[in-house]
Amino acid sequence: MSWNLGRWYLLAGLVILIDQLTKYWVSTVFSYHETLEVLPFLNLILVHNPGAAFSFLSEAGGWQRWFFALIGVVVTVVIVVWLSRLSTRQSLLALALSLVLGGAIGNLWDRILLGYVVDFVDIYYRHYHWPAFNVADTAITLGALLLILESLLASKKKKLDCDHD
Repeated sequence: MSWNLGRWYLLAGLVILIDQLTKYWVSTVFSYHETLEVLPFLNLILVHNPGAAFSFLSEAGGWQRWFFALIGVVVTVVIVVWLSRLSTRQSLLALALSLVLGGAIGNLWDRILLGYVVDFVDIYYRHYHWPAFNVADTAITLGALLLILESLLASKKKKLDCDHD
């Protein structure tokens, strides 16, 4: 494995480590649903999400644990293979995939070991609350945004290359 590939796996590992450490800290310091106001728009709160994003299928009766775990495993394998096939010039794509990989594994770890994902960041405006999330969710979201940006930049570059031919 080259250093170029290794650094992206290292970044994914760092995301996993930070995600798991923050979840552990919140789970040991807070009681379930205990809230701490940090800023006028930001709380820390310990919640468990047995579903997916926005608590999708959280009330499904338990089968969703293994369904979402399977999705997490498939995503992990696809990203590991994808990363291994990138050229050294595809740094933005590698960064995006590494963030998604670390986030996916962080949430997969919770889902397999606990049966739910630990969430703790609560952003709100007045009485409107965004669904609680965690470091892994943040990494996945940032990675997805970078994937979109990379796709837009690649298509723009391709268009410019075609215009010069």
